[in-house]
Amino acid sequence: MQFSNSSTKQPLTSSFYTDLNFSDDSVVITPMLDSDFGKEIRIAFQTGQVMNEHKTKFPITVMTLKGCIEFSVGGEMFVLNEGNIIALEGNVIHELKATQQSVVRLSLHKGDTVERVKSVLAL
Repeated sequence: MQFSNSSTKQPLTSSFYTDLNFSDDSVVITPMLDSDFGKEIRIAFQTGQVMNEHKTKFPITVMTLKGCIEFSVGGEMFVLNEGNIIALEGNVIHELKATQQSVVRLSLHKGDTVERVKSVLAL
């Protein structure tokens, strides 16, 4: 899939599988695309790694590209296997836990930041 950046009029491309790195110490968060209308982030989990409860004021979409994630929202747990996707409105508390080595695509609103996503790991 290609995205256009209006300042350059050139398509922006990336691969969620190229230069993929996992860490035993922490979830690995990698910015993949930053367009005029949104941001795409790759999150690489080792089995058992967690992004503790957090929220953002913007809507998000989360898709499991590889592996399996337990995605908890308001006391309910959704199992996101490869290819599964979930969307949340802003200000919804949620948590992610990898039940196996996993790669997740996080689609952010343009107003959200990668730094905010990374700050979740410090909670």
